[in-house]
Amino acid sequence: MADLLGTRPHWLSGPEDLDEWHGVLTVRHLRGHRLAMGVGAHRLTGDYGESLWLLSQEPGDTFPEDHALADWVSTASPVAVTVYDTDLRCVWQNAAMRRLTGVPDRYRIGRGPVAAISGPDAALWEERMRQVLETGCAAEGFLVHGRTRGHPDHDRVLTASASALRDRTGRVTGVCATVIDTTDYHRAQERLTLLNEASMRIGSTLDVIHTGQELAELVVPRLADFVSVDLVEALLSGDAPPPGAVTGAVLRRVAHQSVRDGVPEAVVNVGDVDFYTANSPQARCLASGRSEFHRTMDEVVGTWVAEDPVRRAKLSEYGFHSWIVVPVTARGTTLGVAVFVRSRRPEPFDAEDLSVAEELVARAAVCLDNARRFTREHTAAVALQRSLLPHQLPEHSAVQAAYRYLPGAPELGVGGDWFDIIPLSGARVALVVGDVIGHGLQASATMGRLRTAVRTLADIDLAPDELLTRLDDLVIRLASESETAPEATAADMGATCLYAVYDPVSGRCCLARAGHPLPAVVRPDGTADFLELPAGPPLGLGGLPFEALEMDLPEGSLLALYTNGLVESRKQGVEAGLDGLLRALVVEEVSPDALCDQVVGSLLPDRPADDAALLLARVQRLGAGQVATWDVPAAPDAVAGVRAQAVRRLEEWGLEEQTFVSELVVSELVTNAVRYGGTPIRLRLIRDRTLICEVSDGSNTAPHLRRARLFDEGGRGLMLVAQLTQHWGVRQTPVGKVIWCEQTLPPGV
Repeated sequence: MADLLGTRPHWLSGPEDLDEWHGVLTVRHLRGHRLAMGVGAHRLTGDYGESLWLLSQEPGDTFPEDHALADWVSTASPVAVTVYDTDLRCVWQNAAMRRLTGVPDRYRIGRGPVAAISGPDAALWEERMRQVLETGCAAEGFLVHGRTRGHPDHDRVLTASASALRDRTGRVTGVCATVIDTTDYHRAQERLTLLNEASMRIGSTLDVIHTGQELAELVVPRLADFVSVDLVEALLSGDAPPPGAVTGAVLRRVAHQSVRDGVPEAVVNVGDVDFYTANSPQARCLASGRSEFHRTMDEVVGTWVAEDPVRRAKLSEYGFHSWIVVPVTARGTTLGVAVFVRSRRPEPFDAEDLSVAEELVARAAVCLDNARRFTREHTAAVALQRSLLPHQLPEHSAVQAAYRYLPGAPELGVGGDWFDIIPLSGARVALVVGDVIGHGLQASATMGRLRTAVRTLADIDLAPDELLTRLDDLVIRLASESETAPEATAADMGATCLYAVYDPVSGRCCLARAGHPLPAVVRPDGTADFLELPAGPPLGLGGLPFEALEMDLPEGSLLALYTNGLVESRKQGVEAGLDGLLRALVVEEVSPDALCDQVVGSLLPDRPADDAALLLARVQRLGAGQVATWDVPAAPDAVAGVRAQAVRRLEEWGLEEQTFVSELVVSELVTNAVRYGGTPIRLRLIRDRTLICEVSDGSNTAPHLRRARLFDEGGRGLMLVAQLTQHWGVRQTPVGKVIWCEQTLPPGV
């Protein structure tokens, strides 16, 4: 130092506690002459406790200003600065660094970076500065997460830079690190990111429980350590809660999430009912519609948990210390309450956290209300569909049947396809499959009207081709009377239909179709093909005839009726679908119900593109001993003989209890046929699930039920038949008509 200054420095003679000096010194130049220059001197501590001094040049001609700048950097700069030597030991820090770290010089000077910050990024900070020493290249703007030694209760986010300090020869003599506390900025960024993710992640499905769980999973652990979402009971069924505040505090838990595995903090499971006392923050939020946030030491929290020993134990066990309670409100209706809790994270919630929680819950509330509305509409749609389609197929001696229905819009659960099995007179059965254009509620409503019309027309025992003709007229009339779409034509509301009638006594089946796919039949010998029915136009075109095909079906044959959606998939054409249907139907020793599953699984492994319906019916025959037939001469004296024969047959069947009513019925119907009908006249008794009596004749004139006046000689016979039997009716045949009636058999017969 004597070679440089030529004399003992002024500050060495000063007080021992002098750590810093600024002034003008005369120094010796390398060439021998002297220069006056501004110098700053800073006391350092060596390895063995000796005093060392760091000198820095301050040009003499600008010394007053530079002195002010150095003083500002040291005491007033908002940027925290630290100088390290080549061993990464701190040699100087400014006041901003002392405030940031909370570590005074006596615990900071001579120590490494980890003396200022703790956490997983402390080693990264030291590694970055070591790279600066080795390479001489600056490291700028890297983030350091951790806790400072002087403030260990709060996580901080620091933006740090490090640059090399060099002497005049360019040799690296240390590192200067600058640090800016960007915790608030990054927290604001995290909150904005959280809100942005909420708009994309919450409400991905129209399911109330899934939406509540999405909210819980989003905020744990980024905002809270535990979250619960409780909703009013009505919300889960799709019903609208009463508008305004909720006075009750019995809610159902739909979601919760925790930083701990298994959510041990929860006092109830998802799906269970939770009860909040009147003093609880949740009950107050439901009543007032306003959010609250508390700390454990708050009196209101203490009062609440004192009334709930289970929650008090959870609070103590897991160290809950901060709460946010937000009412779930959408469109003026309170749907429930969301609770955010911190336990592992030491810092309590603040006003910004409350604002973020309210924003997240507000977004989730709209999604929950949308899910509730969808649940209500879906429930209504499913109820509509169930009311329009058979709840279960009726048991019938003529067929063993099974069905499958797959809507093309599963989110609604409704479509325009339908099927039906309709019991007819004479132990016969009608099999129906139809397909309305489109799917959804409109198609479902049209389907319901057509299905009702088919059942009504079937009750008057129309032939298949005539029934389709009447149904075609109805579709045209519906289109002209449509209120929902006045501009709609019959073609826009069109449909296809296949109608078949099977008689288990004769084994004959009569079928007609209106633009519908051909039915498939699998015979007892295992052969399968499609029945070549006349095509017929779709319903709603009008002016074109329908034709029927009548054929024998051997007992045990399987009849398959279906809609286009079953054979028209996204991956294969119609021809491939039809071939696949025939292959899937040819299975031995399988019930119709199990066969339905196999066919649907084979043809529609994925969600169908269109509504699909499948109706399988294995036909059966009535035994010869179940049917008795007599030809009746067209003479009044023949009535007594045929009546006696009918009574004997009933006795052979063990139906003595039915003989009295049957005698009267046979006598009245046969007498009317002899008097007013034409030949041939025939009586037939069928012992099935009911006792069926049929009288046919060659006249097309149908009788009508009327109430006879006091002095009328006739008109009472048909009234008597209607009163004594459960059902009666008339059906037309190609050669005349049949009058029939049914009696209920006693149990066990």
